[in-house]
Amino acid sequence: MAPSKQYDEGGQLQLMMDGDRIEEEEECFESIDKLISQGINSGDVKKLQDAGIYTCNGLMMHTKKSLTGIKGLSEAKVDKICEAAEKLLSQGFMTGSDLLIKRKSVVRITTGSQALDELLGGGIETLCITEAFGEFRSGKTQLAHTLCVSTQLPLHMHGGNGKVAYIDTEGTFRPERIVPIAERFGMDANAVLDNIIYARAYTYEHQYNLLLGLAAKMAEEPFRLLIVDSVIALFRVDFSGRGELAERQQKLAQMLSRLTKIAEEFNVAVYITNQVIADPGGGMFITDPKKPAGGHVLAHAATIRLMLRKGKGEQRVTSGGIMDAKD
Repeated sequence: MAPSKQYDEGGQLQLMMDGDRIEEEEECFESIDKLISQGINSGDVKKLQDAGIYTCNGLMMHTKKSLTGIKGLSEAKVDKICEAAEKLLSQGFMTGSDLLIKRKSVVRITTGSQALDELLGGGIETLCITEAFGEFRSGKTQLAHTLCVSTQLPLHMHGGNGKVAYIDTEGTFRPERIVPIAERFGMDANAVLDNIIYARAYTYEHQYNLLLGLAAKMAEEPFRLLIVDSVIALFRVDFSGRGELAERQQKLAQMLSRLTKIAEEFNVAVYITNQVIADPGGGMFITDPKKPAGGHVLAHAATIRLMLRKGKGEQRVTSGGIMDAKD
């Protein structure tokens, strides 16, 4: 069955949602503009937006200490803003039954491989971080390219029916690789590319600032996937030696915390790739021991961890993306 899709006059893919899904998405977050109805000055709301806060949900994910660091917001103003946001949101306890109902909003996006989807319980989940680690040429970036396309499939085709944000720290994204993957799924390649926003990051600070800027776009458009390829590369470049290790891990933890908040704030799936390092203590019976970079900080942040390794013999990653091996 070919995926159902609709194009505008310019050929751009129009992402369509049914009524129930639209209602669910509207309830996913409260716009920061609603604070004005609670007596908050529009100028203060603008200051929050300039700091990358576009929803009340995102506001409540910040500490008052970090909010008072925003130029022009005093402690008294921050207290008033947080009090107004709490009136718009339900931030307290809920029953397990209510949480189960809330979990129904989770979308599982196909990886293009039925076997991998079954291993993941249906695909890459929204509301959490999925990490893929492995040595070079093991398929991490190819999976990212495949997800760029499959995320745009309609929900009944196991897609996410949403747009994709791609942060590239290693210069490995290739739009021409999207074309055969889109053709495999029966989609228009140009329309698919138009629904992918791409940014090249060169420092860990640049990488973090790009995440802050994403809130504005995700608050206005139906995004379903955020890819960071790779999450650790710039940290390994910008911090060197054991003397800077503690600072590196702290900054990495802040980055991962931001990714987690984006996933929960906008109901998007976050797919990150990670490099590997040698593991001398891996055991004498392991011929080539390796472990993911980033240490415990990264391990605790990821909900799902995938270890990818190079295929042997005739096993190859195809130009059509990740798919099941043929008999």
